[in-house]
Amino acid sequence: MFRRRESVPFSFVAEADRFRSNVTPPPPERASVSQLAGRCLVGLVVVCGLAGSLLFGLPALDNPRSPSHQQNSEATQGR
Repeated sequence: MFRRRESVPFSFVAEADRFRSNVTPPPPERASVSQLAGRCLVGLVVVCGLAGSLLFGLPALDNPRSPSHQQNSEATQGR
């Protein structure tokens, strides 16, 4: 039986590695002022949200400090 040396997809990939295009891609579009302002605003909102959650969340995570001396309640003093 006749066998090919390379299968078709691999020979295509091998030729694609050697191929160089003489066409340069177009330069990327510059962002407009409104797009830049929107990106800055979104970033600022995200940072402020993280800072706010940290600010309001830290007091809830603190362990309550136990008093150095315990006060006896009236029920225990009456004994």
